[in-house]
Amino acid sequence: MKKKLTEELNRISIEEYKIMPKNKIIIVADNIRSLNNIGSMFRTSDAFGVEAIYLCGISATPPNKEIHKTALGAELSVEWKYFKNTEDAVNSLKENGYTICVVEQVKNSVPLNEMLPEKTKKYAFIFGNEVNGVSQEVINMSDLALEIPQIGTKHSLNVSVTTGIVIWEFFKKYK
Repeated sequence: MKKKLTEELNRISIEEYKIMPKNKIIIVADNIRSLNNIGSMFRTSDAFGVEAIYLCGISATPPNKEIHKTALGAELSVEWKYFKNTEDAVNSLKENGYTICVVEQVKNSVPLNEMLPEKTKKYAFIFGNEVNGVSQEVINMSDLALEIPQIGTKHSLNVSVTTGIVIWEFFKKYK
């Protein structure tokens, strides 16, 4: 095996990325405090053709050098919007026909590996604050709660890791 050169990766330009068809999913950041986590969400969203990221509440927005350190330019390719509160973002998504999926440990949640996305539907995945998770008000507005099954002692993952797992699981099933 030999590591691929950058030229062999067939990377597209930001302009090409912006006009290519996207997966019908939107990532919602519900008061994410870490700029590194925001940057990582952008980078993962770029990698898998996410339609947009909605940054809500205390979540930082580009341009920001701390976001850029992790996003590595993906904050320029992935569309994003800012909402003062997550409830407004959820209402906008509902008005536009998105199925609202909160990623949180709640009663009657669906294990992520059991979720079967419908190709005709549009999905919004909501990820919560690193300490408090997704707010109960936003959970109450959601159509579905997804949970990543875990067996360790923490039952807690970093929000950017959780975002990556959810996007990848969706991407595998949706394609």
